[in-house]
Amino acid sequence: MPVKRPRLRKKRYALAAVLGLLAGFAYLNNTSLLAAPSDQRPRVLAHRGLAQTFSTEGVENDTCTAERIAPPPHGYLENTIPSMRAAFDAGADLVELDVHITRDGQFAVFHDWEVDCRTEATGTTRDFIMAELRGLDVGYGYTADGGRTFPFRGKGEGLMPSLDEVLAEFPHEPLLIHVKSDDPAEGEALARRLSALDPPRLAEIAVYGGDAPVRVVRERLPRVRTMSKAIMKDCLLSYEAVGWTGAAPGACANTELHVPEGYAPWLWGWPSKFTERMESVGSRVVLVAGSGGFSEGFDTPESLRRVPEEFIGYVWTNRAEVVAPLIRR
Repeated sequence: MPVKRPRLRKKRYALAAVLGLLAGFAYLNNTSLLAAPSDQRPRVLAHRGLAQTFSTEGVENDTCTAERIAPPPHGYLENTIPSMRAAFDAGADLVELDVHITRDGQFAVFHDWEVDCRTEATGTTRDFIMAELRGLDVGYGYTADGGRTFPFRGKGEGLMPSLDEVLAEFPHEPLLIHVKSDDPAEGEALARRLSALDPPRLAEIAVYGGDAPVRVVRERLPRVRTMSKAIMKDCLLSYEAVGWTGAAPGACANTELHVPEGYAPWLWGWPSKFTERMESVGSRVVLVAGSGGFSEGFDTPESLRRVPEEFIGYVWTNRAEVVAPLIRR
């Protein structure tokens, strides 16, 4: 019985043609080479307002970074209202801040779980009421020379704000709230507080942090942009599966996406088309430096050269006073 090789060859040719067409479609639908030039510039996310910087080499979760700051480039302390105002005045479009719950159920704006590193007190924020925390010196522990001098000691008294104070001070400016715990009760408390804001204000608020509290915020306040490891995983894995078609999956809707620069080129349509697709479903794209760990940011003119020219999302920086003017030129 003769083998029907011609028909088999035709099927192979047809399959090859279909695969070629799909590959061509995927390329044309996702390449930025054919995108129209945009005069839109990246926007700036100021991490903790204007903050003192430190070397990330050897930093671990329990490292007291206040004990290893660089020589101070300015007089501001992170997570304080003056530092946030200075960041916006320097040209930041969005300010990130950290929150911890207090013994009296308020949210203190402070980075560390314990107050020992930066202040003269000991314990966690949960050990204090907000009035007590507000009286601490948040500049007490900063040193750039191994403890020989403390340039901010005595200058940070009364500067730890509550989230309520920040929201009152910045009633319209975009804010990114970082929940530092993985306690779902904190998500409940934060959702209750934010639910008092009107819809236009909520549209300018985003929340990220631990999976458990962020999941609660997302369920209670679906109009608030949110991000956690679980949300990022669901979104980006879904996008890698269907993004070549130009679609943004539902898992990516209304999210805050912090994309490490090393991973970004693997995303369909990176940079401009990916960002446009995410923005079309209400999401914000933030490019973070390196692997995205331990506060890595685009903090120098040299590092900004690594940001693609076509990128129109947000750039994460610890030096908004340096980076924002360069981007806006």
